[in-house]
Amino acid sequence: MSEPGDVPPEILDRLRPICRRLPEAYEEPAWIGIRWRIRARTVAHVYTPDPERFPVYAQHVIDGEPPVVMTFRVPAEDLLGVTVAGFPFFRAPWGSNVAAVILGDHTDWTEITELITDSYCEMAPKFLAARVVPTPPPS
Repeated sequence: MSEPGDVPPEILDRLRPICRRLPEAYEEPAWIGIRWRIRARTVAHVYTPDPERFPVYAQHVIDGEPPVVMTFRVPAEDLLGVTVAGFPFFRAPWGSNVAAVILGDHTDWTEITELITDSYCEMAPKFLAARVVPTPPPS
Protein backbone atom coordinates (compact mmCIF):
# COMPACT_ATOMS: atom_id res chain seq x y z
CA MET A 1 0.00 0.00 0.00
CA SER A 2 1.23 3.46 -0.81
CA GLU A 3 1.52 6.30 1.64
CA PRO A 4 -0.13 9.72 1.33
CA GLY A 5 3.29 11.10 0.36
CA ASP A 6 2.79 9.57 -3.10
CA VAL A 7 0.49 12.50 -3.82
CA PRO A 8 2.02 15.97 -3.50
CA PRO A 9 0.82 17.64 -0.29
CA GLU A 10 -0.43 20.71 -2.18
CA ILE A 11 -2.84 18.48 -4.13
CA LEU A 12 -4.09 16.81 -0.94
CA ASP A 13 -4.47 20.25 0.65
CA ARG A 14 -6.83 21.22 -2.19
CA LEU A 15 -8.82 17.97 -2.24
CA ARG A 16 -9.35 17.46 1.49
CA PRO A 17 -11.59 20.51 2.11
CA ILE A 18 -13.68 19.63 -0.95
CA CYS A 19 -14.27 16.09 0.29
CA ARG A 20 -14.74 17.00 3.96
CA ARG A 21 -17.87 18.99 3.15
CA LEU A 22 -19.62 15.92 1.75
CA PRO A 23 -21.94 14.25 4.29
CA GLU A 24 -20.36 11.17 5.88
CA ALA A 25 -17.53 11.01 3.32
CA TYR A 26 -14.23 9.78 4.70
CA GLU A 27 -10.61 9.59 3.60
CA GLU A 28 -8.49 6.45 3.64
CA PRO A 29 -5.30 5.07 2.14
CA ALA A 30 -5.96 3.09 -1.03
CA TRP A 31 -3.89 0.40 -2.71
CA ILE A 32 -2.09 3.38 -4.24
CA GLY A 33 -2.59 6.95 -3.09
CA ILE A 34 -5.62 8.21 -1.17
CA ARG A 35 -9.34 7.82 -1.74
CA TRP A 36 -12.50 9.39 -0.39
CA ARG A 37 -15.51 7.18 0.11
CA ILE A 38 -19.13 7.19 1.08
CA ARG A 39 -19.97 3.93 2.78
CA ALA A 40 -17.98 1.37 0.75
CA ARG A 41 -18.12 3.32 -2.52
CA THR A 42 -15.23 5.38 -3.84
CA VAL A 43 -16.09 8.97 -4.70
CA ALA A 44 -12.58 10.16 -5.69
CA HIS A 45 -9.19 8.46 -5.77
CA VAL A 46 -5.94 10.40 -6.19
CA TYR A 47 -2.60 8.75 -6.90
CA THR A 48 0.69 9.02 -8.75
CA PRO A 49 0.97 5.93 -10.93
CA ASP A 50 4.22 4.46 -12.22
CA PRO A 51 3.90 4.77 -16.02
CA GLU A 52 6.28 1.85 -16.52
CA ARG A 53 4.11 -0.42 -14.41
CA PHE A 54 0.85 1.03 -15.73
CA PRO A 55 1.56 1.96 -19.39
CA VAL A 56 -1.89 3.54 -19.85
CA TYR A 57 -0.47 6.57 -17.97
CA ALA A 58 2.70 6.93 -20.09
CA GLN A 59 1.01 9.40 -22.43
CA HIS A 60 0.25 11.63 -19.45
CA VAL A 61 3.85 12.06 -18.23
CA ILE A 62 4.65 15.77 -17.88
CA ASP A 63 8.28 16.95 -18.11
CA GLY A 64 9.48 13.43 -17.30
CA GLU A 65 7.37 13.26 -14.12
CA PRO A 66 4.56 10.77 -13.61
CA PRO A 67 1.14 12.37 -13.55
CA VAL A 68 -0.97 12.94 -10.46
CA VAL A 69 -4.28 11.33 -11.40
CA MET A 70 -7.70 11.58 -9.81
CA THR A 71 -10.45 9.18 -10.80
CA PHE A 72 -14.08 9.92 -10.09
CA ARG A 73 -17.56 8.75 -11.08
CA VAL A 74 -19.68 10.39 -13.74
CA PRO A 75 -23.20 9.44 -14.78
CA ALA A 76 -22.67 7.10 -17.75
CA GLU A 77 -24.58 9.43 -20.06
CA ASP A 78 -22.19 12.31 -19.19
CA LEU A 79 -18.90 10.39 -19.50
CA LEU A 80 -18.27 11.30 -23.12
CA GLY A 81 -18.99 14.98 -22.44
CA VAL A 82 -16.41 15.07 -19.65
CA THR A 83 -13.67 13.22 -21.52
CA VAL A 84 -14.11 14.16 -25.19
CA ALA A 85 -11.99 17.34 -25.02
CA GLY A 86 -8.92 15.40 -23.92
CA PHE A 87 -6.24 16.75 -21.60
CA PRO A 88 -6.53 16.96 -18.65
CA PHE A 89 -9.46 14.50 -18.79
CA PHE A 90 -9.65 10.94 -20.05
CA ARG A 91 -11.74 7.85 -19.58
CA ALA A 92 -10.32 5.49 -16.98
CA PRO A 93 -9.52 2.05 -18.40
CA TRP A 94 -12.06 0.34 -16.11
CA GLY A 95 -15.70 0.81 -15.16
CA SER A 96 -18.53 2.13 -17.25
CA ASN A 97 -18.72 5.48 -15.47
CA VAL A 98 -15.16 6.26 -14.38
CA ALA A 99 -13.33 9.35 -15.62
CA ALA A 100 -9.88 10.58 -14.72
CA VAL A 101 -8.18 13.94 -14.62
CA ILE A 102 -4.51 14.90 -14.48
CA LEU A 103 -4.01 17.35 -11.59
CA GLY A 104 -1.34 20.06 -11.50
CA ASP A 105 -0.70 23.75 -11.99
CA HIS A 106 -3.28 23.83 -14.80
CA THR A 107 -6.12 22.50 -12.61
CA ASP A 108 -9.38 24.41 -12.38
CA TRP A 109 -10.27 23.69 -8.74
CA THR A 110 -13.81 25.02 -9.12
CA GLU A 111 -14.41 22.41 -11.80
CA ILE A 112 -12.79 19.71 -9.64
CA THR A 113 -15.11 20.68 -6.76
CA GLU A 114 -18.13 20.27 -9.04
CA LEU A 115 -16.91 16.93 -10.39
CA ILE A 116 -16.20 15.50 -6.93
CA THR A 117 -19.59 16.72 -5.70
CA ASP A 118 -21.30 15.11 -8.70
CA SER A 119 -19.33 11.90 -8.12
CA TYR A 120 -20.46 11.88 -4.50
CA CYS A 121 -24.09 12.34 -5.55
CA GLU A 122 -23.67 9.47 -8.01
CA MET A 123 -22.31 7.12 -5.33
CA ALA A 124 -24.08 8.20 -2.12
CA PRO A 125 -27.45 7.02 -0.90
CA LYS A 126 -30.13 9.43 -2.09
CA PHE A 127 -30.86 10.76 1.40
CA LEU A 128 -27.19 11.76 1.83
CA ALA A 129 -26.89 13.20 -1.68
CA ALA A 130 -29.92 15.38 -0.88
CA ARG A 131 -27.94 16.94 1.99
CA VAL A 132 -25.17 18.25 -0.28
CA VAL A 133 -24.90 22.01 -0.09
CA PRO A 134 -24.24 23.54 -3.51
CA THR A 135 -20.85 25.15 -3.87
CA PRO A 136 -21.14 28.94 -3.97
CA PRO A 137 -19.75 30.52 -7.16
CA PRO A 138 -16.33 32.16 -6.81
CA SER A 139 -16.52 35.85 -5.91
